[in-house]
Amino acid sequence: MSRFKLYIEFDGTRYSGWQMQKNAKSIQGKLIEAAEKIFKGERADVQGSGRTDAGVHAICQTAHLDVNTMLAPEIIRLKLNDELPADINVLEVEKTHTKFHARHDAKQRSYIYQIATRRSAFGKPYVWWIKDKLDFAKMQQAAKQFVGMHNYVSFADKDETEKSTKVLIEEVQLKREGDLILIRVVGSHFLWKQVRRMVGVLVEIGRGNMNESKIKQFLERESNEPAKFTAPPSGLFLEQIIYEGENLSEGFSSFISVGGVVLVNRKNKRNK
Repeated sequence: MSRFKLYIEFDGTRYSGWQMQKNAKSIQGKLIEAAEKIFKGERADVQGSGRTDAGVHAICQTAHLDVNTMLAPEIIRLKLNDELPADINVLEVEKTHTKFHARHDAKQRSYIYQIATRRSAFGKPYVWWIKDKLDFAKMQQAAKQFVGMHNYVSFADKDETEKSTKVLIEEVQLKREGDLILIRVVGSHFLWKQVRRMVGVLVEIGRGNMNESKIKQFLERESNEPAKFTAPPSGLFLEQIIYEGENLSEGFSSFISVGGVVLVNRKNKRNK
């Protein structure tokens, strides 16, 4: 049995998320279906670095594929893409050691959230358009409170509260790019809906509906309030998974612009 490392981009609009589910389309499910068509008679297994919510996209998700084959990595990539739908694309395939695990070996994960400051005929599946004027400076200042090891139980879905809700957030960066406000969140791992609720709270602060001191309260005492402000999945992109010996890309930019698509070959930006 050989193990291969996969780098995958996908548009999550039509899917129930990464994780395979009964009676629902998933990214993992489509990859396994494609692998089973290629490696007929062979058991194929695909495991990702983590699950993404329904409707969330990936600039570069990492997964591993276990299969008994003599095919070269590039041939596997080409064959997988021939079988996959247009909204899932394997960027690269590498042969790796059998002990590598896409999820367990990940050191950091980064997400980018895209907020549109104007209405667009093209960008709706990839942004959260907010009509209200946002105070960017207030949002930027408030975001600093998320950095560090905190209990994110207030930002987690109820299904997540049975396990540890402590998460180390390495950085939260905000920048303007044209008609977009980009929010990059980097952490050890993330709870279900955590990033979307962090973004939702920052937007309420930007709108002037919430004081930034509320973040400290949410991190110190469990509250259901952040759930009310959960940002839609359309604007969220899994940007990068970082492993031992790799570095997070220094700069970050929009992936889908308001008014058009910007194709970014993120696999070439990985630092080894």
